[in-house]
Amino acid sequence: MNSIVRFILIALVVVAGATVWDGFFILPEGKQAVITQFGAPVGDSATEAGLHFKTPFIQKVRYFEKRVLIWDGAPNQIPTNDKTFVYLDTTARWRISDALTFLQAVNNETRAMTILDDIIDSTVRDLVNKNNLVEIIRSSDWIVGERSRSVSEDEVQEPIKYGRDKIEEMIFLAASQLTPQYGIELVDVMFKRVNYIESVRVKVYERMISERQRIAAEKRSLGEGQKAEILGKVQRELKEITSVASREAEEIKGKADAEASRIYADAYNKDPEFYAFSKSLESYGKTVGSNTRLILSTDAEFYKFLNSSGAVK
Repeated sequence: MNSIVRFILIALVVVAGATVWDGFFILPEGKQAVITQFGAPVGDSATEAGLHFKTPFIQKVRYFEKRVLIWDGAPNQIPTNDKTFVYLDTTARWRISDALTFLQAVNNETRAMTILDDIIDSTVRDLVNKNNLVEIIRSSDWIVGERSRSVSEDEVQEPIKYGRDKIEEMIFLAASQLTPQYGIELVDVMFKRVNYIESVRVKVYERMISERQRIAAEKRSLGEGQKAEILGKVQRELKEITSVASREAEEIKGKADAEASRIYADAYNKDPEFYAFSKSLESYGKTVGSNTRLILSTDAEFYKFLNSSGAVK
């Protein structure tokens, strides 16, 4: 009897130990779990962090992320509605919204990435094919008439129907309708990079260079016009200043000549004879040189002071 009781006690201890050892599991924060029995899910998924119970040894726990995950698509060359190829790199954020459905439909994150490749890439390609290039490279708040370095004059004037951000939203709405069946919730879809393919990029660069050259020529022409205007203004102001200065100089010279004439007149009136003698000497100095010979009559006025001085016999 004692041996039977001891055996039962040992069996109970073993069962209790097994239950404690494999009958409980701790769900970390940021994780969710699905309990499986012989590979098949049992019950609902566990989403609350903490201690949870399962049948020891028979049931297993599959853990899944509850946080937001990143999907990065492979860059693709996609033709737009106006037959221009663009190099498009897309990214998205997603989370596992229903771990049980995710386990049954997808099983793991690697396969989930493959499914998202198919859903998002096809949706992106479909909407890019239906829209022109300007819709992909411009945002919806683009101001008509605003110029971009890679956009021509005709493209600037072309109105925008949706814009890049609206197309991203349309891609998100279309793709997010397909993901719930896989237990996946799509958070958003964004264009990480939009670029031209090489052949188109060369043409764009040539157009950019041509546009910059046109603007440079326009600026140079405007500068030459302003230069001519400034030089004309300077020349006009210079002539005005020179004219005023010449007039003032003539006025000053006229006043000086008048003053000199008045002084001369006063001096002449005081001693006319001496004044006449002085002016005659000046004339002699200007007229008679070392090799100069004068032939004058004896009664010439110019000979008057020479004759009276007794120098000529």
